[in-house]
Amino acid sequence: MAGGVVWWAYDTGLALAGFHRGQAERELTKLREQVATLKDENAKLVSQSVYYERQAQIEHAANLETAKQLKGLNEENVRIQEDLAFFQNLSLSGARGGELSIQRFKIEHDALPGEYRYRLLLVRSGQQRAKEFQGNLQLLVNVQQNGKKMVVVFPQENMAAEDAAYKLNFKYYQRIEHSFQLPPDMSVESVQVRVFENGASEPKIKQDVSLS
Repeated sequence: MAGGVVWWAYDTGLALAGFHRGQAERELTKLREQVATLKDENAKLVSQSVYYERQAQIEHAANLETAKQLKGLNEENVRIQEDLAFFQNLSLSGARGGELSIQRFKIEHDALPGEYRYRLLLVRSGQQRAKEFQGNLQLLVNVQQNGKKMVVVFPQENMAAEDAAYKLNFKYYQRIEHSFQLPPDMSVESVQVRVFENGASEPKIKQDVSLS
């Protein structure tokens, strides 16, 4: 009885002070429900944020790929225009029939360390009924490594997979664009390109170029 009286007095005192236990419990339940709702909404927002971030990454990658393709198309267009202008000038110059020449030989650094890309145009002028020229290309790369000068030859021996890139088969012209890899500590000084016709031990034509 004494305990009941004490509890009644305590509860009555809270009520007189403006505190109602039932109302407080209802408020507490309501707050818990709001917290649970906010957690669900926060989880949804986090999920949406991850989704939009992934979409942005995909779009960014797509934009980079589109820009890369556009750059490649522009470069190809420039090369085609250069080829057109070159052949127009060649037809007007009256070059000797059957003459083989190396045009626009250029070498430059590529994307990776120690990687180099070269471009050139092989032309045979004035042969309307000529047979196709068949042969191969060879590069002599003059390099320097640790203060020592040496020559690296491409295609290298026992690398049959690379041989196809150096094969020649054309009637009037063949544009060549390829790359080769060297150790990063090697510095290229100059490159000599040699053109061999099938069955010949001496190059039919050769040309030197320095690194651009």
